[in-house]
Amino acid sequence: STGTAKMGPTEYRIDTNASADTIADITHLPIQTVNGATTYLGEVASVRDGFSPQTNVVRQNGQRGVLVSIQKSGDASTLKVVSDLKALLPRVEPTLPEGLTITPLFDQSVFVNAAVQGVIHEALIAAVLTAMMILLFLGNWRSTLIIAISIPLSIFTSLIVLSALGETINIMTLGGLALAVGILVDDATVTIENIERHLHLGTDLHDAILEGAGEIAVPAFVSTLCICIVFVPMFFLTGVARYLFVPLAEAVVFAMLASYVLSRTLVPTLAMLLFRPQQASVGPERATGRFARLHRAFNAAFERLRAWYIVLLSMLLVRRRFYASCFLGFCVLSTGLVFVLGRDFFPNADSGNIRLHMRAPTGYRIEETARLADRVERAVRDIVPPDELGAIVDNLGLPVSGINLSYSNAGTIGTLDGEILIALKPGHRSTQEYVRALRAALPARFPGVEFFFQPSDIITQILNFGQPAAIDVQVLGNDLASNMTIASRLMKEVRRIPGAVDVHVLQRNDEPTLLADMDRTRMQQLNLSAQNVAQNMLISLSGSSQTTPSFWINPRTGVQYPLSIQTPQYDIASVDDLLGTPVAANGRTGTPAQLLGNLVRMRAEARPAIVTHYNIRPAIDLYVSVEGRDLGSVASDIARIVSDARATLPRGTDLTMRGQIETMRTSYLGLGAGVAMAIVLVYLLIVVNFQSWLDPLIIISAMPAALAGIAWMLFITGTHLSVPALTGAIMTVGVATANSILVVSFARQRLAAGAPPLTAALEAGATRIRPVLMTALAMIIGMVPMALGLGEGAEQNAPLGRAVIGGLLFATVSTLLFVPLVFGGVHARLARRRERRAAP
Repeated sequence: STGTAKMGPTEYRIDTNASADTIADITHLPIQTVNGATTYLGEVASVRDGFSPQTNVVRQNGQRGVLVSIQKSGDASTLKVVSDLKALLPRVEPTLPEGLTITPLFDQSVFVNAAVQGVIHEALIAAVLTAMMILLFLGNWRSTLIIAISIPLSIFTSLIVLSALGETINIMTLGGLALAVGILVDDATVTIENIERHLHLGTDLHDAILEGAGEIAVPAFVSTLCICIVFVPMFFLTGVARYLFVPLAEAVVFAMLASYVLSRTLVPTLAMLLFRPQQASVGPERATGRFARLHRAFNAAFERLRAWYIVLLSMLLVRRRFYASCFLGFCVLSTGLVFVLGRDFFPNADSGNIRLHMRAPTGYRIEETARLADRVERAVRDIVPPDELGAIVDNLGLPVSGINLSYSNAGTIGTLDGEILIALKPGHRSTQEYVRALRAALPARFPGVEFFFQPSDIITQILNFGQPAAIDVQVLGNDLASNMTIASRLMKEVRRIPGAVDVHVLQRNDEPTLLADMDRTRMQQLNLSAQNVAQNMLISLSGSSQTTPSFWINPRTGVQYPLSIQTPQYDIASVDDLLGTPVAANGRTGTPAQLLGNLVRMRAEARPAIVTHYNIRPAIDLYVSVEGRDLGSVASDIARIVSDARATLPRGTDLTMRGQIETMRTSYLGLGAGVAMAIVLVYLLIVVNFQSWLDPLIIISAMPAALAGIAWMLFITGTHLSVPALTGAIMTVGVATANSILVVSFARQRLAAGAPPLTAALEAGATRIRPVLMTALAMIIGMVPMALGLGEGAEQNAPLGRAVIGGLLFATVSTLLFVPLVFGGVHARLARRRERRAAP
């Protein structure tokens, strides 16, 4: 509408037919009048409902299609977004034209669901195994029931707090809860075990509950804080490691705090309701069932173990200085294994998908790339058996718009590139096996074509920050040709490094180019400018939408169409066709159009396909993936090559290493400092509680053994040092300290009661061996499913479980043997010193 007009009593709306109603009407638009003769658009152009020139081909199992990628916002749940989308598809399908179908292809929720289910499965197995172990130790279903009730309540409490903080149920939060299952047993188990100890001493049920729960309230609180406080350094991590491990830390901390509160409130209440006053005498000792006999046999075996332990500890206490020195020396030397362990940032997960990127020789048009992809797809089908191959999706060339390209992390630079996505069926063999087979076979079958593989699981893609490989060696300098020469030389050297695979340069400097060399004198004589030539060429080759975008809205459907004027690509099949492009002086009357051949001279040359900048400076990226070795070792070898190359660089050129390795080093420093900070915080916490500087040192003396156990477990299982393993180390520090507190606190009580230091140490070990072993075994058994890494995506948390198991095995031995030796030796020496001072 152009406005309104008031005529008499009526106000009229004034409309025009400035916009054509149909496509046919557009052909009748007059565009020029010369000497009274009018030229219409349809006389000089073919007007039709078409499409932009194709630069992208998408196929699913050989059938043409359109690929629509859907991204979720950062705070949204993957499972909910995918679920809502799948619920929407059945409502859309009835509106589709005949023969058109919508098929969900690659769905991250499948991997997330499988990973979540795997973590839940691990947690359930851990809970069952832990419950069986507790039942075997306590021999009382009532006690086991109380503990079994407290664990899920602690987990539900943690989930409620996590939800209030805006966290979602994901691999990391569930991993934290699975990690906590073994620890959650601790509070309730120690409480129940202490209550039963008082019952066996003949104490009344009510008093046994009060005394049993009260005796360990403060030590249990300190133990809980020790476990919680070791996670504090995780909140000071930066980058992607923070977003991965803070939710895990929150899940453990909230569950532990809830467990402590429940062990002080719900557990004594349930004990009062379920236990009988004669609990100590009506248990398995008088029962005749099969389990009762099993429990009596277990108790008899355990008492033999306790007796053997007392004899062993007594022998060690006699030569405590020698044995303590040997044990400490072994632990310190064992930590040297850290230097021979491989170093990774995060373990790769088998997502069941393969992302294969192929790059044809520079200059390949999209049609040729599609034909090449057909042959590559057949080669893939020769290697991956049909019963394991789910689907193959080709995404070839450049996406339709720059927006789509900005969301891509495939490293595509032109129509010569193609990404082949391979989905494997459930129950397939290791994805990495097929990757190795394809990596070996494809370059031999297709010489001149580059092939490299990119991460398919979402976590590795995040850790790579959208880059196609874990390591990016950047050559920075103003001379692009020199940069490419340096990158090519580095590429040859890096390819010789064991474990370095898919080594390739992102950029290409040899794109076939036709340069239009303008004759500016001739153009000036014809009253034409360089802008006229460039603009006419741009409109002819790329369309007028590049310079003057305009649109037509179909009044019947409301669909908006971009209007673009362009020479059909099939009309420019040779240089002569290109030189026949007319060049007009826009807006100038009296200046006749000229053929492009009258104004320019064409010459062929090679130019960069793309130009990348980093902080303004031109950059060439050399990407390196890793297979068969750890990321840290490969990166160290590359760093040596880069260091040697820096000595010969031209002035103004620099080399830097970026990518996952950069983040890994930062995270290692953060977590390494976190382990040290955790030890200091735990020590200070115990100092405040014990009002002593010495006994807390004795308590944390178990930590070197824990670190040695972690190193040995990773070494024996062939597991690389990684961020999850370091997280397990932090976790082990807290648990090992909690067990040592039980021993040292009891020894202090006996010391205060007048027992000699060596006797106090011996009695503490003999009395606390049962709760210490129960706690350690509960944690170890709870970690076994995670350490095996059998579920979907479980490979990423397996190092955490293995680190905790190894650390606790050694820490438990240290708590039961080394800590009593140190306590007895130190306090015996202090006692002798006091005696000498007291002597006249």
